Amino acid sequence: MATKPSLVAKISQQIPVLVELSKPKLRTFVRYAKVELTPPSPTEIPQIISGFTQLVKSGRSGKWRQLPVREAWLNTLVTIEVLCWFYVGEVIGRRHLIGYDV
Repeated sequence: MATKPSLVAKISQQIPVLVELSKPKLRTFVRYAKVELTPPSPTEIPQIISGFTQLVKSGRSGKWRQLPVREAWLNTLVTIEVLCWFYVGEVIGRRHLIGYDV
């Protein structure tokens, strides 16, 4: 009767394969993370301020009503994503799903 390899042996054989398969994806992630996850530099602050100013002006003038459906949908999805991350941060801060532990 032949013995079956144990689960630990199977996993230990697959680890090097998984590491090699994940290297290109990890490189891509790191490349994008260096650009997207860095805080704004002092030279970018005026651009951020002008962006918010334009956003307020378009809100007051009603220009937001002229957005194409695709752009409005993308703005809605980004807003939902930001709200979800805010909620996740709140849950982490409270250490509870509902309410604060007083």
